[in-house]
Amino acid sequence: MDWWRILHVLSMVWLGAGLGATYPLILKAWASKDVKYQMYCLVEAANNETRILLPGAMATGITGFFWAVAAEYNFVKDGWLGALSLLFVLFYFVCLPLLGFGLRRARIASLIAAKKGEETEELRMILNDRVPIVFGTALVISVPLLAWLAVFKPF
Repeated sequence: MDWWRILHVLSMVWLGAGLGATYPLILKAWASKDVKYQMYCLVEAANNETRILLPGAMATGITGFFWAVAAEYNFVKDGWLGALSLLFVLFYFVCLPLLGFGLRRARIASLIAAKKGEETEELRMILNDRVPIVFGTALVISVPLLAWLAVFKPF
């Protein structure tokens, strides 16, 4: 069981590194008016999302599941574990793909705008849409919420 705990903590660090490498770049892109800087930030954020954040989220889910099984927790009787599992599914199987979709859409629009040398109508629409900011914020908020459930086991 201790090996699963160690692997789970390492995968949570990986997940945190992915969020830390992706979310600030999204915020910088939305705050900037420079199209080339937006393009740089969005390309880097999309790369970090697929290279660091997605594998970290998958590793966290897998190691958390196997740690719970090894510790003989019951997903039905232990209400906190059931709530934790449902929230993980919501955040990482709904919010994370929507973040990725919005981020890739914004990256493509920023690449087109940077090639033209000016802000396009499509880029303005996407930047006003704020899909990556909304779902990125939900993912950042999910980390302390899920950690609170796992540490304090309120029910």
